[in-house]
Amino acid sequence: MKSRKGFTLIELMVVVLIVAVLAAVLVPLMTARLESARWSEGKAGCGSLATAIRAMYAEVGEEGWDDIAPNDPLTYMTQADLRGKYFSYGDYTLDVSLADDTEYPVHYTIQVGVPLDPSTQGASVTWKKTGYQLDHEGTWTEL
Repeated sequence: MKSRKGFTLIELMVVVLIVAVLAAVLVPLMTARLESARWSEGKAGCGSLATAIRAMYAEVGEEGWDDIAPNDPLTYMTQADLRGKYFSYGDYTLDVSLADDTEYPVHYTIQVGVPLDPSTQGASVTWKKTGYQLDHEGTWTEL
């Protein structure tokens, strides 16, 4: 009697079922990781703006502060500095003011939201979160 080599239909269907179950589990996990990576770019931009705001204050001091536009991101950085794969300078909003605070003489709140320009998102990008906020004390808040 000859022995037959190969797989039966049942064995192939079991393998396909296992692969389908693994894919169903891994796709949502990978999607969450991708969004987290995208928001990392936005948060890095907020941190860069915070550093630039503190550097600007160190450079101009209280006397020169009235000569700048403190709530415009382009006061502190160029458009190119804030352009990434997902976020650009228009996706950041600032609220910056001087305060009578010896620890934090400049109070600021920097927000980054879902990109306004859909061409930076690509067709397959979905956003579950609406944005993040960074304040002068270094506290992050999810919007």
